[in-house]
Amino acid sequence: MFKGLREEIDSMMRRDPAARSRLEVVLCYPGFHALLFHRMANWLWRKDFHVTGRFVSHIGRALTAIEIHPGATIGRRFFVDHGAGVVIGETAEIGDDVTLYQGVTLGGTSWEKGKRHPTLGNGVIVGAGAQVLGPITLGDNARVGANAVLLKNIPAGVTVTGIPAQVVAGRPRDADEKDDFAAYGTPSADLPDPVANSLEGLLREVTELRVRVKELEDHQEEAKSMTSGYGPALAADDESAPAGKSKC
Repeated sequence: MFKGLREEIDSMMRRDPAARSRLEVVLCYPGFHALLFHRMANWLWRKDFHVTGRFVSHIGRALTAIEIHPGATIGRRFFVDHGAGVVIGETAEIGDDVTLYQGVTLGGTSWEKGKRHPTLGNGVIVGAGAQVLGPITLGDNARVGANAVLLKNIPAGVTVTGIPAQVVAGRPRDADEKDDFAAYGTPSADLPDPVANSLEGLLREVTELRVRVKELEDHQEEAKSMTSGYGPALAADDESAPAGKSKC
């Protein structure tokens, strides 16, 4: 049940520069406490002691403000940083080396039985306040920015932000590609805003359409002026022609 606790503690220290010792993590980190309670609750749940598992999970929630259903599947080196307000649903599946921040919800969007909650691949980071909802899949090393609302699958290595979450411009990383840890799911402070990018694209399109319309208007005016210039000459030729005959 508690196999690999030292590995869990060391992984938390690597992802939080504020952690100064293993003892500090053991005594003062609610994410570590929540993980311990979940390991116990999940073991009971898998042994069909469902009520007991839920009760242990409830105690963990009361002490840590992190709610993890005992039926959720969580891999190795899982880290909930700060932790308050995190909710993980019954059918959620979380891979190895996943990091969640405060206020994250891995929730369901259906009352139907069966798979209702997200599946997170290895190395996924979900920023503070993000809502990942439904039986969707996040590929390995995916990033979800703070306060994003994600309702659809995303491939490995991409970063999404916004409401609804959109893929940020940039090359998706390979599933097994290693990179620096991205706190809160944002790899850099100058991360482009997908909403702003969309607005800029619309403005460019409107500007191009205005230029095109102006060109068509100028062309139409030029055609009108040419037609009006030939008009009197054609009329004069018609008057000089013999009756009943045409110059043409």
